[in-house]
Amino acid sequence: MNALLPSRLCVAVLLASSLLGGCMVGPDYHKPAAPVSATFKEAQGWKAASPQDELPKGPWWELYQDPQLNALTAQVQLNNQNVAVYAAQYRQALALVRESRADLFPTLSGTASSTRSETGTGSSSGSTSSSGGVSKEHSASLSLSWEADIWGKLRRTVEEDRASAQASAADLANATLSAQSSLAQDYFQLRILDQRIALYRETITGYERYLRIIQNKYDEQISSRADLATGKTQLQSAQASMLDLQWQRAQYEHAIALLIGKAPADFALAADPAWQYHVPSIPLGVPSRLLERRPDIAAAERDMAAANAAVGVATAAYYPDLTLSASGGYQSSTISNLFSVPNRFWSIGPSLTGTLLDFGATKAAVEQARHAYDAKVATYRQTVLTGLGEVEDYLVELRTLEPELEARRNSAQSAEESASVSRDQYEAGVIDYLDVATTQATSLSERQTLLSLVATQLVTSVQLQAALGGSWTGE
Repeated sequence: MNALLPSRLCVAVLLASSLLGGCMVGPDYHKPAAPVSATFKEAQGWKAASPQDELPKGPWWELYQDPQLNALTAQVQLNNQNVAVYAAQYRQALALVRESRADLFPTLSGTASSTRSETGTGSSSGSTSSSGGVSKEHSASLSLSWEADIWGKLRRTVEEDRASAQASAADLANATLSAQSSLAQDYFQLRILDQRIALYRETITGYERYLRIIQNKYDEQISSRADLATGKTQLQSAQASMLDLQWQRAQYEHAIALLIGKAPADFALAADPAWQYHVPSIPLGVPSRLLERRPDIAAAERDMAAANAAVGVATAAYYPDLTLSASGGYQSSTISNLFSVPNRFWSIGPSLTGTLLDFGATKAAVEQARHAYDAKVATYRQTVLTGLGEVEDYLVELRTLEPELEARRNSAQSAEESASVSRDQYEAGVIDYLDVATTQATSLSERQTLLSLVATQLVTSVQLQAALGGSWTGE
């Protein structure tokens, strides 16, 4: 088959590929400016990130120094089904890039066939009969086709698909970060609920003891019926409040199970009486680092690049497509001498295809692509603004929580001291139990509020980590 692809076609292909490599219609991509300030408004007192920092530079959740949290968070990337969806979509996007890149190269296809046919016999009035027979035909051929990317349509398509794949990778990172952040928030809420439930159990034990004292005094006609009713009400209210926290804890446990890809019935997280929390000092970078670190911003930027390339693809429709094709092979009625020179055939030639009249359809398609790009630019800038706003919100919340927590700790300590004094006075017979109940209720409320504030501090800290893009090393 030495005549299948003449040397002239080879020369034409090589010449076309070398001459057409730099011609691409449509705008080249330039990243638009984003509305980024020089510093964070609410960053007073926060530490800037630096490569020499002594803090751990691994996954962000390790900053909380909680082995159980580390173990759970590691399972998100492996088992979370939402993350698995984005991972599959990313692999699909990579396959699309390989498919569009393959269009840049010639396509070679082969055909082999063997047919057997027979013509029938028949007669008509006034004519002699004619006889048919069985015929055989064998053929083997190769076809080569290559679309010369004169105007860059195929290369713009590759550029578009590659940017879309990078956006898909950022979507995967964003879904992973979101699931990890949700898990950490649920985990801290659950641990604080464990402490609040333990506080109620401790309080209920004290209320039960005092109710027995009141009952004995009432039986001895030393205490009033009002004191007895107050003691019972106080105990039952604490028991009801503890039950309310228990179902909340169960729901957080169920949420954690789903985030690590397990059925709630197959997962349990036991209370840890020795659990201690640690709120890390989160280092900050300059706001412009968010553009590199936040996966949602990266995804929006890559979507913008893909939309820009789509403008080039649409613009290329104004120009004709040049396709170089060649085919050749052998055809014979007997397979024994199929591959012989007399039975060969070949064809070669270019084809030029273009739209002569479409009543503005191509122009409309280009305008659609340009407006789609403008929309992506606006989405990108809004994503940057949203990211900056989230960081500022969490910074000011954490900064405000510090003095609030300190004031609440002092208040809880004072309330506990007041409750202790009133208990001593009641046992000494100086005051009624109503005064004791009032100070005890105040003490319990202050301590519960303090734990709720600690939960808010931990959750906000996690939200800030996610708003900064996760690991502050900017991997």
